[in-house]
Amino acid sequence: MKYTDLKKRHYLGLCGALMAWPMVSWGQGVESWPNRPITWVVASAPGSGLDVIARETAQKLSIALKQPVIVDNKPGGTGALAGTTVSRSKPDGYTWLYSNASFMAVAPAVLAKMPYEPNKELTPVAVTAVGGVILSVSKDLPANNLKELVALVKAKPDAYSYGTWGAGSSGHLMMEWLQKQAGLKMTHIPYKSTPQIVNELTAGILNMGWTDPGTPVALIENKQIKGIAISGNVRAPRTSGIGTMGEQGFPFDAVGWFGVFAPAQTPKAIVERMNAEINKVLKTPEMAKRMESMNFEPPPIKTVDEFKAILAKDLKTWQSIAQDANISME
Repeated sequence: MKYTDLKKRHYLGLCGALMAWPMVSWGQGVESWPNRPITWVVASAPGSGLDVIARETAQKLSIALKQPVIVDNKPGGTGALAGTTVSRSKPDGYTWLYSNASFMAVAPAVLAKMPYEPNKELTPVAVTAVGGVILSVSKDLPANNLKELVALVKAKPDAYSYGTWGAGSSGHLMMEWLQKQAGLKMTHIPYKSTPQIVNELTAGILNMGWTDPGTPVALIENKQIKGIAISGNVRAPRTSGIGTMGEQGFPFDAVGWFGVFAPAQTPKAIVERMNAEINKVLKTPEMAKRMESMNFEPPPIKTVDEFKAILAKDLKTWQSIAQDANISME
């Protein structure tokens, strides 16, 4: 055999080994996942509905995965602070985003600029909760339903303010939509979290505000604030006396959800494993009871592809709502 043939064979063999080596190494990494603590970056403050369900799910996942799942709250920037943190993390299955429809579907539909591209830099993993968004008012505000609230605000343009958990959130867009539909004029006050909103409502500092369905439940039940309306087509289990927006003459079918996301390029095997483990947690009787106590609908069980489809549909829905109402935000 010629020396040149030996060199050629040696070169090809070396190339093949080098190409195969990272594949074997990467595959072994996926199989051994997780072998150290996992971080869930939550796009809201402690005590919010998003935070409470994130912690409940994380605690049960820690047992299933045999590794700690650590909750790291990063509220602010319409979810951008948490989203940016995770999108720039290594896609190795150890950093995940726990966010909601407002930050992942609504904000990209209405905000002209965001510090990152959530639908390119993150990948959907699992839906963990579904429910409408509640509009509440301070107990002294002379309105007990949406019709009375609209009449009150319409009579005094620019006299009232409303709070949401951020510019570009679903609460913000819904109220902008309602103002255009009913001919209202109010001032928007963005907060970092829903607990801040209900605290201001209870103190009588804020006139009205939107929150997730869980945060205001105890205050509504104790008559410290008043629930006026809920988005979607279904009344919430613990606040069944609050009519939907549609029942009160302003149909708004979109609902909110909480979900888990991973940095883009996270191995599919890890994403699928996390989806499967989360769904196992959601199927437990304990989580069903927890969801009901938090005023959410029964736990959703969705595959990764089903969640991707939900996100894509919601983006189109919110874009359509924003265009119809001529809403665009800086």
